[in-house]
Amino acid sequence: MARADKATAVAELKNEFEGSSAAVLTEYRGLTVAQLKELRTSLGENAKFAVAKNTLTKLAATEAGVRGLDDLLVGPTAVAFVKGDVVEAAKGLRDFAKANPLLVIKGGVLEGKTLDATEITKLADLESREVLLAKLAGAMKAKQSAAAAMFAALPTQMAQLAEALRAKRDEAGE
Repeated sequence: MARADKATAVAELKNEFEGSSAAVLTEYRGLTVAQLKELRTSLGENAKFAVAKNTLTKLAATEAGVRGLDDLLVGPTAVAFVKGDVVEAAKGLRDFAKANPLLVIKGGVLEGKTLDATEITKLADLESREVLLAKLAGAMKAKQSAAAAMFAALPTQMAQLAEALRAKRDEAGE
């Protein structure tokens, strides 16, 4: 690779690091081109999967202010730059790694925090953002419904109490 090509590659990788909310490093040794294409397709619009030289990736990460990846950049490395939902991308990588054991998730970085492979797997085990928001909305609605029922019950109980007192007074007055 000529020096100009390397500088261009570093600049592109730096832009990817800066524009991504997360980056997941993987080892792809033994995967065919067709399998890599399938992985890129399965990640969809959510992430960009790029194979890059370790030295160029180190330089780009350092220039982008990303720390803690040096230990992970050993052997053939590919990076999944996540621009959308990090959980969905982690699920895609985890599921592909289950189906194709040659793909090894090494670790990554999420909003400046270095993650190991187990933390990436824990991310993948989370439910999607939409599901979590729906659960939150459901919980909030349930609390509101309970409060509305309680407030509606207070006047009814007060009326029943007043009627009981009136009936008792009428009995005592007879």
